[in-house]
Amino acid sequence: MSGIILVIAVGVFVASLVAFAINVMVPGSDNTTTEDRLAAMASRRRIRKNPDEPESGSLLLAGSLDEQTNPLARFVSGMPALADYLEQADVNIAPAKFAFICIACFSGGFAACLVSPVPILLAPIFGTVVAGIPIGWLMLKRKRRLSKFGKQLPEALELLSRSLRAGHSLNAGFGLVATEMEAPLATEFGRAFEEQNFGIPLDEAIEDMAQRIPNMDLRFFATAVILQRQTGGDLAEILDKIGHLIRERLQILGQIQALTGEGRMSGAVLLALPPVLFIVMLKLNYEYVMMLFTDQIGRYMLCAGLFTQVLGALAIKKIITIKV
Repeated sequence: MSGIILVIAVGVFVASLVAFAINVMVPGSDNTTTEDRLAAMASRRRIRKNPDEPESGSLLLAGSLDEQTNPLARFVSGMPALADYLEQADVNIAPAKFAFICIACFSGGFAACLVSPVPILLAPIFGTVVAGIPIGWLMLKRKRRLSKFGKQLPEALELLSRSLRAGHSLNAGFGLVATEMEAPLATEFGRAFEEQNFGIPLDEAIEDMAQRIPNMDLRFFATAVILQRQTGGDLAEILDKIGHLIRERLQILGQIQALTGEGRMSGAVLLALPPVLFIVMLKLNYEYVMMLFTDQIGRYMLCAGLFTQVLGALAIKKIITIKV
């Protein structure tokens, strides 16, 4: 019986790969895709009469025309958070390809669980864990990049302030930051500098940068610059005050991280203890652990344990997370 299940699983997996390859390699028959993208590009920077109207994304960074006709790409296009995460993490992978990687990891973990002595009931859970590896890598890379951006921002604001006092314009100050600073801040400021060189107003370039990078300090900077350009004032002094405020906030955040270090370590140990103990008991006494899957009460206890594990993780996260 297990051999039949394995053959069916492998057949479904191979058929899925073939179907995905056909959808990717064979171009679609939609002849209006190019016209639609050209029309969207022509109207990208139009004046929005309705403030609630969503702003179109950057078509310069969009995928190829064949990717737009791919069914998986169309499905992933309905998940804007994935594209934003990939852009914020500076990962040069199309959303459809990343989604396929996650699906392939899930299928591989599912198939590996079928050919191993691990109970078949754990196959979906094991596949989900394996599929979570690329997602966790993406979230970690995004978090590190945004954290580095936030730490570089005070120095960039001070550099902008000094360039303004030296007689440079704000546009030239953006180019100076892009040249003198390091990535990722130099990349984002350089992108805003290039956008305004191509004719996009600096206010819109700064606003787009603030939308790309979910950083509260950058939002303060964008708001201050836009208001100053409309009402006037000493922008250099404003930038100095914002930079000082950011440095003070980062210092307080570091103190909080040091004080909550013990709680974070305790939470990691408590969350890792149940799955590690389950694997150890599965090796030492297989029949004893299998009662959780074969007995009706054992299934209820297993579901209750997973539910309380999730509640505990959320509670620990809530306790150790202090917003500054």
